[in-house]
Amino acid sequence: MHEQYFTLAGTIATEATCHQAHCGSVIVAKDKTVIGRGYNAPLFGDESQRRCAATYHPDKIVGSTLYFMRVDSDGEFTQAGQPYCTVCSRLALQSGIKTFGLWNNGPQMIDTKQYNLLSYDYFA
Repeated sequence: MHEQYFTLAGTIATEATCHQAHCGSVIVAKDKTVIGRGYNAPLFGDESQRRCAATYHPDKIVGSTLYFMRVDSDGEFTQAGQPYCTVCSRLALQSGIKTFGLWNNGPQMIDTKQYNLLSYDYFA
């Protein structure tokens, strides 16, 4: 079941315009509907607005799952690696997302509170 959402996140990641990594994600509500999707790029393509952003579904985001994928320059899926982005982890935690999913040789589903702690531990 998780694989379909990771595949969608990976496809979305091919659209990323970040200069360092091509990443995509989807947010799936408890009822299994996709309520958000995005990739790393500046807002509206405006380089002066290069920031991270969350989606707008306050009625469904609490308890949802975020699936994160990374692709290489050829669009091939790669390992997500360990939690390291404290901006992403805090936004996910503050928005009410329950689970953060990474693809590392298969699904790695992490409680968002734990994901946030692991992200900060990465820099310790």
